[in-house]
Amino acid sequence: MNDFELDLKSAEVQAVPEAVVRREFLKRLAAAGAAALAASEPRALTAAETHPVDRPEATADACIVLWLAGGMAAPETFDPKRYLPFEPGLRVADMLSTFPAIPTAVDGLQICAGLENIAGVMDRATLIRSAVQPDLGSILHSRHQYHWHTGYVPPQTVACPHIGAWMARVLGPRNPVMPPFINIGQRLEGVGESEELKAFTTAGFFGSEFAPMNLPYPEQAAASVRPPAGMDGQRFANRNRLFRKLVDQSPHRDQMSDYQQESMLRSMDNAYRLLSSKEREAFDITTEPKESYEAYDTGRFGRGCLLARRMVEAGARFVEVTTEYVPFLHWDTHASGHTTVDRMHKEIDRPIAQLIRDLERRGMLDRTLVVIASEFSRDALMEGQPGSNANDQATEKVDVVTEMKHYGLHRHFTGGTSVVMFGGGMKKGFVYGATAEERPLMAIENPVSIENLHATIMTAMGISPQTGFDIEGRPFYVTKDGLGRAVGDLFA
Repeated sequence: MNDFELDLKSAEVQAVPEAVVRREFLKRLAAAGAAALAASEPRALTAAETHPVDRPEATADACIVLWLAGGMAAPETFDPKRYLPFEPGLRVADMLSTFPAIPTAVDGLQICAGLENIAGVMDRATLIRSAVQPDLGSILHSRHQYHWHTGYVPPQTVACPHIGAWMARVLGPRNPVMPPFINIGQRLEGVGESEELKAFTTAGFFGSEFAPMNLPYPEQAAASVRPPAGMDGQRFANRNRLFRKLVDQSPHRDQMSDYQQESMLRSMDNAYRLLSSKEREAFDITTEPKESYEAYDTGRFGRGCLLARRMVEAGARFVEVTTEYVPFLHWDTHASGHTTVDRMHKEIDRPIAQLIRDLERRGMLDRTLVVIASEFSRDALMEGQPGSNANDQATEKVDVVTEMKHYGLHRHFTGGTSVVMFGGGMKKGFVYGATAEERPLMAIENPVSIENLHATIMTAMGISPQTGFDIEGRPFYVTKDGLGRAVGDLFA
């Protein structure tokens, strides 16, 4: 039995205690969610009650997060290292990047082969090569995704809002007809860790009206904003009134605060208004000109990028597009790493570049912040921070790859991750931070924590990182404890 098979066998042995941990984790998430339903209206904290809050001047009006769910390996995307092609007998210890580096539109800046289209727009980008995350131990994906999207390590005693919900609540809609927060590409049912995904894909204590409109299939988005076939306007209005009455008389009504109940009803009003508006045409990506549609059409993620552009054009405040988190698929490259990443390159490269060019051509890029991110990076040797596989490092144990399926970066690594930001007031053709050239590929220059990354995003959107609300007597901030600080060097 080789080392890869031993790793899999070890994972099977650990499955029972992991299941116990997961059950406890879900129980605590559910408790926080139930508490949110009973919570009264969050009250904005004043400067006298919290940190001084100076609302920054916004450099962006809208934000698009392109979420490469599952763990995008920085050395196979935006931070190439020494490249060695596959050959039987290749030492795992020598395997840093499995794609060669290619030039970009920025002199001296290289990214990985397979991202040629993105390379052509890097002169519009700020590339952070030194994002770091804490090593959160067990249940890594769900905990890291929750942490990235809310700014808080789960579980918490309150239901934490997604960063999109913060923008919807603090800034309000750009267009009162459009949902301010739209989530594209992620199914919340029928996939692994679905309960964990649902826990952060939410407005938390802010209430239903600030929750995301979920569109798991971009090509079906138009159907989500159409009244049922054959239903005329009067019948549709009557059905809406009846549905509101049923919700108001729900047997669960006594478990909800007046604020949460009213928030749910307001969200229904918002949905009804959208279904009656001209803006719903933006949801139909089949009306896109053929050449443009085909430029995006690399799969569900590519079509999601097209839908995101149309949503922002129509007035959405925050849109997330994901390659979708499903355990052991897409960027969750625990097996056949190189082959899988090669496929993922083809899925993301053309549509991301097309999105940036389209926003620029429409005069929208300067006021739209586009962020490419993932929950952590990957390495061939270690999980999390260096030291977790100290025995392999200390002894001169030689692991080698003998088959193509073993070639690639498989294990979670939180010590140095790449984030790319376009538009929204960020510098162009700029690289911030660096990771070591040899393993461990830790951030060695200007590390950027999730708190400070969120503070940067929020500052660009005109939200102070110290913005806070009183939640049932507890102060709660848009960045953890209000301590996030924007990275000023990233701004133009």
